[in-house]
Amino acid sequence: MIKVMFLCTGNSCRSQMAEGFTRELGKGVIEAHSAGLKPAGLNEKAVQVMKEIGIDISHQLSKPIDEQLLKTMDMVITLCDNAAESCPWTPPEIKRLHWPLTDPAAFYGSETDKLQVFRTVRDQIKELVENLIKEVQHG
Repeated sequence: MIKVMFLCTGNSCRSQMAEGFTRELGKGVIEAHSAGLKPAGLNEKAVQVMKEIGIDISHQLSKPIDEQLLKTMDMVITLCDNAAESCPWTPPEIKRLHWPLTDPAAFYGSETDKLQVFRTVRDQIKELVENLIKEVQHG
């Protein structure tokens, strides 16, 4: 089993959804963690859109980067440009990936439009996580 850390700025939406998908879809394949540069609390819309598809992330916590834990990862995946640029140094043996996803929390519009942006990002993350799991399983 490999250990993966998902990083974004607030650890409130994208990295939380990625952790939730990976825990659910990657059981026994990937041990998932997430953290943020400036933890902002779990976003209620992220919880809501994940619940819509049967994944409960309401128990997950928004947390800062634990540098000791980070150094035990096999892979670090940044989900925003800010995290990619500001992520602490990791040893060269830790694989780094970057998934540049729109920040749904930064979207301004009606509640209906906001939820649609969250759903779009959720679905993008699901596809990326599914591909990651396949890659890990098939070497």
